Amino acid sequence: MPRVPITMPQLGESIAEGTVVSILFEVGDEIDADTEILEVETQKATMGVTTICKGTLVEILIEEDETYPVGHVLGYLEATEEEMEAHGLDIEPKAKTNEGSDSDDEGTAASNDNEGAHFATDGESSDDVEASTDPQKLSPTVQGLPVPVSAAGASYISPRLRARMQDLDLSSADLSAVAGTGAAGRVTVHDLERFLNAIEQKQTIKASPMRVAVADSMRRSWSRPLATVGSPVALENLLKHRKAQDPKPGPALYALRALALALKDSPQYGGFLLGRRIILPATTDIGFAVEVPDGVMVPVLKNAADRTLAELTDDYGRLVEKARAKNLSAEEIAPGVATVTNFGSFGITWATPIPLPEQNLVLGLGAGTKRPVWDEESGTFKPVLEAELTLSFDHRVLDGGHAGRLLQRVAALMNTPEKL
Repeated sequence: MPRVPITMPQLGESIAEGTVVSILFEVGDEIDADTEILEVETQKATMGVTTICKGTLVEILIEEDETYPVGHVLGYLEATEEEMEAHGLDIEPKAKTNEGSDSDDEGTAASNDNEGAHFATDGESSDDVEASTDPQKLSPTVQGLPVPVSAAGASYISPRLRARMQDLDLSSADLSAVAGTGAAGRVTVHDLERFLNAIEQKQTIKASPMRVAVADSMRRSWSRPLATVGSPVALENLLKHRKAQDPKPGPALYALRALALALKDSPQYGGFLLGRRIILPATTDIGFAVEVPDGVMVPVLKNAADRTLAELTDDYGRLVEKARAKNLSAEEIAPGVATVTNFGSFGITWATPIPLPEQNLVLGLGAGTKRPVWDEESGTFKPVLEAELTLSFDHRVLDGGHAGRLLQRVAALMNTPEKL
């Protein structure tokens, strides 16, 4: 009976690998088509891998808590030819047995060497491939894969150190903790080994794929010249307006809607610098940060400038729940123009959040506090509930004046919530 491979799918446009969280079936189980056979955690969400046709699970080639690249064979189903034809699958010959000829054994071994790899080689060792300049010697086995976020690589790293870092699954950012003794302060292999020996006795925990993704995202973001401006915003009008709404939008949604309207009026502020061009946003898709275990997820509200606050409220609540369950679809976490983060929910009054690598802006909202504000009409100080608004931005795209005007526009809109 033909065997059907179960492969690691590409669970999103920028996903190159996934960590197996749980295997839901055992060898010998009968499984229907489109049944979730295992759960995989990527850097963005936890998703299920389903079977393409009905069959019997005859082999499992993976282990839980291990990470595998897109295209890796996870196991095999045994299915009837009729079932495969019904699902449009090609019927391939059965796997060769050990009774085959020597040449068959060699062919099988060569095939196994490339199984699950991003590139297939013509029987060469990895050293031979690395040294080869013939483009015909390397061919991708899975097309269009992005590089995994955990991949190591940096400038001014010796080949020997780079190889050692790859063995340890370390990136160049991890070297920031290592004091270098080489020329011009460069880190050597001996420096790295000395550092690792010093921390060997310390307690460690394994970083989740999402934690690794957040770390890589912030590392890439910090490679740009970032700046932050801030301004207080009064909350009395906003909170009064909120009491009359059903369902009640949160303060962060007011800020999100205000930012969307401000960017619709001045789309150049939401642009992204690429070389000598600023790429202007086509829509006002705005993301918002949701804390989840081991990281942050950023679902996106589509066309936020063209939908009223009331229209956005239900979608906002639904996306928050899906984010906390780490069950967002690829479309729901597609990069937006900017992000809003409500750090005030943690009692923080001021912060400098970092924009995502593919964005120019992140708007932060602090905790509300009572402050004395001078009232010209009465000639006295009056207590006013205010929160700090902060706007972090890529200084290559915006200057302080531009950012300040955008922030003042957002604050003005939040003070007139009936316009949202």
